[in-house]
Amino acid sequence: MTESRLPAPKFVAALVMIAALTAVTDLSLAANETTQSASASYAAQQRDGSHDFDFLIGDWKAHVRRLPDRLNGSDKWDVYDGISNHHKLLDTNANFEEFEVSSADKKLHIKGQTLRVYNPETHQWSIYLLDLDKGEVDVPPVVGQFHGNRGEFFHQETLRGRVIDVRYNVLNISPKSSRMEQSFSPDGGKTWEVNWICELSR
Repeated sequence: MTESRLPAPKFVAALVMIAALTAVTDLSLAANETTQSASASYAAQQRDGSHDFDFLIGDWKAHVRRLPDRLNGSDKWDVYDGISNHHKLLDTNANFEEFEVSSADKKLHIKGQTLRVYNPETHQWSIYLLDLDKGEVDVPPVVGQFHGNRGEFFHQETLRGRVIDVRYNVLNISPKSSRMEQSFSPDGGKTWEVNWICELSR
């Protein structure tokens, strides 16, 4: 019985082809794993956040510190106390806040309303500040989402003739405690100055 052998050139070519097919298969598997990992990461980022503000629904006591002179190096804060009440609109994911606080001597007073609506396609919230007395809505809205118990929302506005970045942080601390902060950045987000701190309790 004789052993069948490929001529040397054909044998080498066959080995090269097998090696090439193996490399292509390995690359395809690696690419597939990368795609699956990216898809899983994207899916995680696109979670349903429509109930992120549910923890705020109800009535709260509000303690506010406000920095009136902003991005000027000021450290003089005004202090207010009052209420912050939140309820859902027509059994939807949208919610509405009624807010009213005053300084201890009653000389300073802030009253406002906030509308928050959720977009299921972008998975983000838009927050609109309303002045019902003047019939005005602050646009564009502040837009963002929650990551765990912390929500971050951004937009831009003009302060003393220059465009600044605005950031809201909303913290779900516990069923009886929450905190909201507003910060301004004059340098594209490199540094932030907090100018509004609202601590909620019930």
